[in-house]
Amino acid sequence: MMTNQDIINTTVIYVKQTLSGSESGHNWFHIERVWRNAKLIAASEQVDLLVVELAALLHDIADSKFHDGDENIGPSTAKTFLATLPVDAGIATHVVNIVTHISFKGGNHEKGFYSPELAVVQDADRLDAIGAIGIARAFHYGGYKNREIYDPAIAPDLHMTKEAYKNSQAPTINHFYEKLLLLKDRMNTVTGKQLTLQRHVFMENYLQQFYSEWNGEL
Repeated sequence: MMTNQDIINTTVIYVKQTLSGSESGHNWFHIERVWRNAKLIAASEQVDLLVVELAALLHDIADSKFHDGDENIGPSTAKTFLATLPVDAGIATHVVNIVTHISFKGGNHEKGFYSPELAVVQDADRLDAIGAIGIARAFHYGGYKNREIYDPAIAPDLHMTKEAYKNSQAPTINHFYEKLLLLKDRMNTVTGKQLTLQRHVFMENYLQQFYSEWNGEL
């Protein structure tokens, strides 16, 4: 009979194999960091740790950004995999719901599901989107999508619909204002909020340095 640790170990192997060769901002190392963050945050929360760990490991198993915008492929892939594990149906459904609802998607849409476990995993994922690693991931993905680094003529849009956010081709610097700098105030947990502070300041300092160099002031 598989223990919870066996279930986690099996999931780790599956995720590593599935995401082999993925874009490096959304590969196994991203998953591993989110998994580690989730366990750290969960230590201060009343949550089902198995649900948290499974959701953290599976949250980007088939990111819609790399599947023609298909928002069903991630949850369905997670559901299919979970069906191979000896986990309670309620746990599997909970994990799939987290995978379905974890994404930022512009932040201007109704949230159809909430649980303390979602709050933990969402915070863990958002932590990896900010700070030094978050900056590196943003520019890497921008390059992957052949986006401009910065264009002073294109202002950030803070009121995009979910569809507009998903289809945006704006320069990467705009992404700081449309998502990354907003995350500090959208964290769910006390621990998550505390962990964002230094990373948020780092991003603000980075932008100040960026504009100084862009404008020839340094």
